[in-house]
Amino acid sequence: MKLNTTLITNILITTTLLSGTILASTLVSADNDSVVDEINITVPVSCSISGTGMDSHNANIANGIYTAGIGTTTLHAFCNDSEGFAIYAAGYTGDEIGGTNSNKLVGTTASGNAVIESGLATSAGNPDVSNWAMKLTIVSSPTPTYHIILDNGFGSYSAVPNSYTKVAHRDSSTDIGVDAEGATLTTTYAAYISKTQAADTYSGQVIYTLVHPSDAEAPLSPQQATAGCINYFANASTAVGTMGCQSATDGNTITLLASNFSRTGYGFAGWSDKYDYATNANAHFYGPMEDITVPTGTAANGLSLYAVWIKSEGSIQDQSKVASVCNSLTTAPTDGTANLTSVSALTDQRDNQTYAIAKLADNKCWMIENLRLESTAEHNSDGTLAQGYGTSTTYGNFSGLADPESSYSTSVTVNSLYYSGTQSGTASINIGTLNYPSLRIPRYNNANTSARATNEPSVNNSAMYSYGNYYTWHAAIADTAYHFDQAYTSICPAGWMLPQGGTTASGFGKLDVDMGGTGANQFTAEASNRWRKYPNNFLYSGYFNFSSAYNRGSHGYYWSSTSDMNVDVFSLYLHKTNVYPGSDSFSKDSGQSIRCTAIGS
Repeated sequence: MKLNTTLITNILITTTLLSGTILASTLVSADNDSVVDEINITVPVSCSISGTGMDSHNANIANGIYTAGIGTTTLHAFCNDSEGFAIYAAGYTGDEIGGTNSNKLVGTTASGNAVIESGLATSAGNPDVSNWAMKLTIVSSPTPTYHIILDNGFGSYSAVPNSYTKVAHRDSSTDIGVDAEGATLTTTYAAYISKTQAADTYSGQVIYTLVHPSDAEAPLSPQQATAGCINYFANASTAVGTMGCQSATDGNTITLLASNFSRTGYGFAGWSDKYDYATNANAHFYGPMEDITVPTGTAANGLSLYAVWIKSEGSIQDQSKVASVCNSLTTAPTDGTANLTSVSALTDQRDNQTYAIAKLADNKCWMIENLRLESTAEHNSDGTLAQGYGTSTTYGNFSGLADPESSYSTSVTVNSLYYSGTQSGTASINIGTLNYPSLRIPRYNNANTSARATNEPSVNNSAMYSYGNYYTWHAAIADTAYHFDQAYTSICPAGWMLPQGGTTASGFGKLDVDMGGTGANQFTAEASNRWRKYPNNFLYSGYFNFSSAYNRGSHGYYWSSTSDMNVDVFSLYLHKTNVYPGSDSFSKDSGQSIRCTAIGS
């Protein structure tokens, strides 16, 4: 390694005159010279959790007796993440988290159903019910150590959770300390055995998992469905929304529900039958409104389906990012095989909505979620982000796209595009005065309100976040032209476009052929289900006409960019037993859903 050095040379100069007399001698210093050697050391984040004494929890407890302090496990947690860490715990019986017996001690009696319930290890509630509990204690140390905090009352005996629950954490504001052991805790258990508890050996486990930073999401765990129900789970602690029971009978064909969940920074790619779909080779993916045969056992045990979330990789307006993402994706399989290499997600900078993206059967990149764009005025003062495919012939970079929540059916419309004129004449788009609004409904509700639905959707025509917004064709193409065959502007993000319709070699028609259809109108349930299966994910999102939504949960309508050269526009139309792949005509004033496809993909 080179060292920093400074070299100074003294030079004696002797000057001799012609007379031979030495008059003077002078010391002079040369210019300093130096080199700098830079040293960089990176300390990576390293976190771990371990335990000792984990096989010491054995006790003989007589009937009607409470016993505490059954064995002791010492937990060691070390994590140098400056943002802290958290420890989660859950019952873990038979390698199962979140199942029927996950937080119970299970016996081995002939009946197979003898258990000791999770509780507070007391007879106060019901002396006839045996129960057990767990407690954590922070171990003091004479040397500096992590300042760990107990959560959720686990400093005293508490019921063993049946899903991952935070039991301790160190946040980013506490000192890391210098103890090599990091955080040290002990865990003990207590049990109350009722007088009627069957004699047997009962066993169970508790799993402890460390995550970091301290505000990271809880670890995933399976969830128990209700008997006779398909239950839908958000599968992420930061997801928003609720969904209820969808009644199901073994062996029947049923249409799954669209999603009412949202998650900031993530796209929704469909449902999976496994909570750990990202790493589980046996996981299966379903489109959000795919037709499935209800599995045997659903009547008795229910069926749990989990939201499949894809983290955003960047801006959907970033053309280099879009190209990179699309080039990296494999064509998504249509048999439901879990394959996360075929799906990604990108975020619309106009309103920070994130959309799942997949390479479909036509080998093009599509948004596999319905557009949810509303007014962009607050996010887009100069209009540049609102620019879609092409340029509006009148307004250039337009600044508004759809009626804001508060202005529908009012006397003032702010930053909205909407059609005015007659169907037989030249259409125009106005900004700032009310005529025919660019009809759409909010993404959460049947009514035109901004609040997310308070009910728990359990039928297809209930409020569903993933239905998205509705737009008239004039708002969808964001242009003033009326009588022409092909629209060259749209409210899709820059670099994206409305698919073509009609009899074309691209757009909806080509996608239908490439996914196994004919490209023409088809009248089978199988043809319709192809469009709704993963990864295509087209929904029965219905349509909107002036003041009401229609056919939600039973029909799907999606604008193309192609006019029929009259007063109507070609759309993709889906029904239970038929599909028109971009070849059915609808009035330009109706409100329909929008899907966008990447230009050049």
